[in-house]
Amino acid sequence: MFDYFYGQSGEMFSYFRVPKILFQDIRFKDLSTDAKTLYGILLDRMSLSVKNGWLDGQGRVYIIFPIQEVMDALGCADNKATKLFRELENAGLVERKRRGLGKPNLIYVKNFADPRYRNRDKNDSGNADSGEQDAAKQRGNKTEWNNTEMSETDPFFSEKGDDTDERTQLEDYFSQSLEVELLLRLCPDDEDTIYQIVDLLVDTCSTKRKMLRIAGDDKPTEVVRSRLKKLNADHIRFVLDSLAENTAPVRNMKQYLLAMLYNAPTTMNLYYQNKTNHDFARGSPKAG
Repeated sequence: MFDYFYGQSGEMFSYFRVPKILFQDIRFKDLSTDAKTLYGILLDRMSLSVKNGWLDGQGRVYIIFPIQEVMDALGCADNKATKLFRELENAGLVERKRRGLGKPNLIYVKNFADPRYRNRDKNDSGNADSGEQDAAKQRGNKTEWNNTEMSETDPFFSEKGDDTDERTQLEDYFSQSLEVELLLRLCPDDEDTIYQIVDLLVDTCSTKRKMLRIAGDDKPTEVVRSRLKKLNADHIRFVLDSLAENTAPVRNMKQYLLAMLYNAPTTMNLYYQNKTNHDFARGSPKAG
């Protein structure tokens, strides 16, 4: 059992600071408690950004805190994490700036205590300054996913390629072959997952390793790369559907997702056929 607090012993902990006004101001009465908690976590991350000098061209502090880190911090699923971000965006408390495929979002945590808050244009953050933190360094920090999944034993993240031109070409390739813009319109709730999938595909196809581990088996990188380049929008929608239906805990999301993408061309048709047969059987009238 846990012990009692004595004297000042409660001060031994570090805390996320959630502004009281989020619970007291009528402007935020519809904001969920989880969203308010997330705001406090984002505020905490701001200190790290200031320390690292993560400022845009106008001197505004931004942070890197992707969906996976929200999931880890709050112990929630992808859809919940995405919903919480949208709550904060709708309340004007954060603003996310997307910088293109394969690049993490920049997040501006808004200072709602500033009297200019009410009159500030929601979209005034403009484009990210070209002098911002280098994207490769952000990838090296790899905050998109749980750090415990990024160890040196990871099958490919420890030896990713540094060729920026190659990565750009791969981002363009997958943007077209997967019809990303169409996917975003068809699956708006899965926006972050779609971009994470593209990022994972680019990481995998640009690796310098000779072998990659897929679902426990080592496979030649060229074989994996060739197969992933055959994916299309239907395969991605299948993966999104499968992720939504999965209720079991996933220890290594990157490996799990990579295996799903690799196997999608061979499992998609069987999955939908079985689903169709199941639905048909349920709807069929019983024999008299």
